[in-house]
Amino acid sequence: MKASSAETPARLNYRQLQQFWAVARAGSIQRASAQLDLAPQTLSGQIASLEASLGVPLFQRVGRRLELTETGRMVSSYADQIFALGRELEDALRSGGQRTLPFRVGISEVVPKSLAYRLLAPALALSEPIRLVCREDKLGRLLAELAIHRLDLVLTDRPLPADTDIRAHAHRLGECGTVLLATPAIAARLRPGFPASLDGAPLLAPGEDIAMRARLLRWFDEQRVRPRIIGEFDDSALMKAFGAGGAGLVVAPDVVAAEVCRHYGLEVVGHANGVSERFYAITAQRRMSHPAVRAIHEQARGLLSQESR
Repeated sequence: MKASSAETPARLNYRQLQQFWAVARAGSIQRASAQLDLAPQTLSGQIASLEASLGVPLFQRVGRRLELTETGRMVSSYADQIFALGRELEDALRSGGQRTLPFRVGISEVVPKSLAYRLLAPALALSEPIRLVCREDKLGRLLAELAIHRLDLVLTDRPLPADTDIRAHAHRLGECGTVLLATPAIAARLRPGFPASLDGAPLLAPGEDIAMRARLLRWFDEQRVRPRIIGEFDDSALMKAFGAGGAGLVVAPDVVAAEVCRHYGLEVVGHANGVSERFYAITAQRRMSHPAVRAIHEQARGLLSQESR
């Protein structure tokens, strides 16, 4: 007996799925149509046809913005995996059939870029070819991506927030000391008499979302100094860029201080003794099944070990 149309499963049109995926990533029909070189009306019609074939809306209007529905987010997640596999297939064919293992990492914007590179470098040294995909964002959004398996690992400066409902596991990579840096002119003025010289000195402070901030402010209280906070930054690279311009003191992990000084033209003013920066690798599973995650965890012990310096 022939199944009724209501019982016939929807047949997925992969071209329409790719067009939907482009709109989901671009955030608007107009931007996606420019990327795909299609007329906005054509693209809207294709999205409508896909929604009709699936029997559910994938987007909803919120004011002037186009947002994914709950089902749309699920479809977008599957599309991510489908087209990532397609890219892997292309890579494997180009490399003579050798498969490249994808490794998708979320990096919290508070983690210094040079430290992120040093932590991730062991993954690139594996005998099995790795295709590293990095995404930088706020921790909450990265954890949401981890929960739906869009990421294999999240690098951050804190364990899981106590109020999160996401099932994940934080693996402590280690900790390191903290240094205060400034341009040569400011450093020459503040180095004599450090740390008393910091009283009233211009400071570019870590933002409130950065775990180390409270420890740093407590250290200033213990030293009985009160720097003049002229800016707060969640993004470590932006803070260093302001520091390079002579706006004030910046803080950095001591393990990358030499690299930061070379890159931004800064000098060490002094060490904030007792102020540690801690770093974590957060994964969806308790066991580190991905070989790149295991390599990072094993080699981070030597990089992030205060006792070794």
